[in-house]
Amino acid sequence: MKHLAQLDHRHVWHPFTQMRDWLKREPIVIVSGRGALLRDDKGREYLDANSSIWTNLHGHAHPQLNAAIMSQLGKIAHSSALGMANEPASLLAGQLVAAANQTLRRRTQARLDKVFFSDDGSTALEVALKLAYEFARRTGRARAPKCLTLEGAYHGDTVGAVSLGHIDLFHKSYSGLLFKSDKVMAPYCYRCPFNKARPERADAREYRRCQWECVTKVEEKFESQKRRGDSYAAFVVEPLIQGAAGMIPQPVGWLRRVAGIARSNGALLIADEVMTGFGRTGLTQPESRHPTATPLFACQHEGVQPDFLCLAKGMTGGYLPMAATLTTQAVFDAFLGDYEEFKTFFHGHSYTANQLGAAASQASLKILQSTASRRMRRRLEDSLQEELQSLWSLSQVGDIRRVGLVAGIELVRDWRTRESFYLRDRAGIRVCEAMARRGVLTRPIGNVVVLMPPYCTTATQLRRMVSVLRESIEETFAC
Repeated sequence: MKHLAQLDHRHVWHPFTQMRDWLKREPIVIVSGRGALLRDDKGREYLDANSSIWTNLHGHAHPQLNAAIMSQLGKIAHSSALGMANEPASLLAGQLVAAANQTLRRRTQARLDKVFFSDDGSTALEVALKLAYEFARRTGRARAPKCLTLEGAYHGDTVGAVSLGHIDLFHKSYSGLLFKSDKVMAPYCYRCPFNKARPERADAREYRRCQWECVTKVEEKFESQKRRGDSYAAFVVEPLIQGAAGMIPQPVGWLRRVAGIARSNGALLIADEVMTGFGRTGLTQPESRHPTATPLFACQHEGVQPDFLCLAKGMTGGYLPMAATLTTQAVFDAFLGDYEEFKTFFHGHSYTANQLGAAASQASLKILQSTASRRMRRRLEDSLQEELQSLWSLSQVGDIRRVGLVAGIELVRDWRTRESFYLRDRAGIRVCEAMARRGVLTRPIGNVVVLMPPYCTTATQLRRMVSVLRESIEETFAC
């Protein structure tokens, strides 16, 4: 085992990793990357098939991002946002506001005009949660402000964000630390108890047979809360697709329907676009309300304007930790007052509005909004859809679900029965380990293998990612 791997084993505690298993094998030690390729300390190359855990948009060592960071580094790396402003963060805030409001069509939709910077997805949700709680309390919207989230929700690992989550595997251990949030049925078409359709070799959303019971459940939840004499302060949702729940996509129209229900019940809408933001859900979706626009955020595909838009991961192109929570003038105004009233939003981070992160984010936005990037993403989206079709012939592939440049392949014992693998079978992990041996890196979510390539991925590289996935499934289950 080489020196770096030895140091890792001796000192590093990895996230979401059973370290007993980790210490049994030599880790892959990444030392460099370019485009969609990563290179380890032994000179081996790997395709980055999950964009370095969903963060890297444009590829590694991108010249424009590198140049933006180097240029800013020549000026200043960081100064405090407590009591001071800075150039790149001010410019970035204006650009984020413009991007967030580009598809607004109705005057009744409130603009997202205020930006609170933080460090990562968890902190972006913490900001939204605290603001929504205090706004509801100050305006009298809720007597005891409470949030509603989806089954399988994951919104981060800080205590507030964990309180919004409903994945027992991640959250149950910390139950004594958490406040209570309610959950409601998520639109998991493939395993929905109301879907009467028999399994087919297609995305379950395409052949589902139901009466939108998942929407009815949301409506009933709000009504139930109202009968208790209170209302929800906020409804928190990952728009179009739930990430850590297992890449669970929502059927077209679900988001628009439930957003309307939340609005009619006076709840604020918090959109967790930590994973889905910055073009990840595609240029347009079927039945998009803005087919001629180029939405950067998932909400925009269905004409939904949230009260809070939480951004992180790809905001800097995957280069630096930075996040933002966008909200409305109305929320901002609730925190205005005389100094002695203590209406200030008492929340902050040492690296809030960091200049290097802001510079990288500006460069990333410029790339995203370029004609060349839009064409590249369109070609990649079409290629991903085409390549994934080859997996339907495998009996262990139960569902292939894709939203833009996010794909989840659910592994089952047999597609005809939808029977799941047990957790102890480590089905997803074993497939991903086989993929790594073939030079393609990704991580599973339980029995779901995720493909989320950087936008610079070539057709040849994408074909390789999918063919390696196919070979690895065949090897793992001896198809």
